[in-house]
Amino acid sequence: MKKYRIGTQCVQEGYRPSNGQPRVLPIYQSTTFKYDSSSHVGDLFDLKVDGHMYTRISNPTFAAVEEKIAVLEGGSGAMLTASGQAASLMAILNVCKAGDNFLASSVIYGGTINLMSVQLERMGIEVRYFLLSETDAEVESKIDSHTRLLFGETIANPVLRIFDIERYANLAHRHGIPLVIDNTFATPYLCRPFEHGANVVIHSTSKYMDGHACAIGGVIVDGGNFDWSVFPEFSQPNASYHGVVYSEQFGNAAYIAKARTMLLRDFGAVPGPYNAFLLNLGLETLHLRMERHCQNAMEVSRYLQSKLGGDVCFVHYPGLSSDPDYPLAKKYLKNEQGVFIGASGVVSFGVAGGRERAAQWMDALKLAAIVVHVADARTSVLHPASTTHRQLTDEQLSDCGITPELIRLSVGIESASDIIEDLEQALNASR
Repeated sequence: MKKYRIGTQCVQEGYRPSNGQPRVLPIYQSTTFKYDSSSHVGDLFDLKVDGHMYTRISNPTFAAVEEKIAVLEGGSGAMLTASGQAASLMAILNVCKAGDNFLASSVIYGGTINLMSVQLERMGIEVRYFLLSETDAEVESKIDSHTRLLFGETIANPVLRIFDIERYANLAHRHGIPLVIDNTFATPYLCRPFEHGANVVIHSTSKYMDGHACAIGGVIVDGGNFDWSVFPEFSQPNASYHGVVYSEQFGNAAYIAKARTMLLRDFGAVPGPYNAFLLNLGLETLHLRMERHCQNAMEVSRYLQSKLGGDVCFVHYPGLSSDPDYPLAKKYLKNEQGVFIGASGVVSFGVAGGRERAAQWMDALKLAAIVVHVADARTSVLHPASTTHRQLTDEQLSDCGITPELIRLSVGIESASDIIEDLEQALNASR
């Protein structure tokens, strides 16, 4: 079958109706599925045959969207989850147990830090953070015989540091552990981490993939490029499924098969079929929206840069040639023509005058909305230190690069001129 470019994959992959079937992906709004024999159902539960037994584990609507995302990322399989947080949790628990540890970049989303530092620590799983400024030797000194994976974000939320995927993939693989990448801000349209050595990719699909702030969701994608048999959970018989050995039965899809049949089955953190349907609609225009998001963010970041020394004290956007991570952005972020067009639609900047003026500026906005969300079609703003990252200590905030005046600006797909005019009037009103 012809391998299409990513713009075509966004529209065509996942669901292929046959003669007389609905042209649009149907919503299979059913918890259950009928079979003609008890032996067939038994084979489903023994993982001997493919099929859907219960929507808590799989569903035809899910399967179509999962296939599309796996193709977009270039992976061997994917699994939808109820949220991006659920995807992060299950991606880690699929290889970690009490007594294990893993490494994570210190510049990641505040909710993920809370998940790792509080909830996973309560489960007996230790997170060991590393700074992007640390040398390979310094990072490797945190790895021991109980380290199971390394975690980072392609574009860090909200400080927009670019993760050097190839460097950390090589580092992880030297120690026989996988690299897990949160690719939410970049999306597979700008970056396909598996091509740079990553082994597992996750997304909060509620962001650019959905694109309209309609449906909470997440996804885990298996790259099919790691030998999971190095971990006993994959290479030894599993009592939950009558002795199945995941690495033997599922080969390069062992990771996602175990995540589905063990974690999704037991935790039940699945999206609804309608949410999966909405996600698919968003994916069909992902390639178009990401081009506009990047174009607008470039214009907005240049405008904010022109205010440096006055109303603005700093601008972080890796699409700018002046940004310290610009070389990494050019290496990893390219559209379907292989051209660097920007670093998603999120810009971080500081309003001169600190936290108080930042709040005044936000309150004066008319087009942009103050919302606890990011990366959809509408321009929005948030103050991370007092919202998404407010549970972090001052030390953690410093490690994340979050200062009191930092604003996360999610540039939408409206007219760039209108967005800039709104920012300008709010700066004038907050003086």
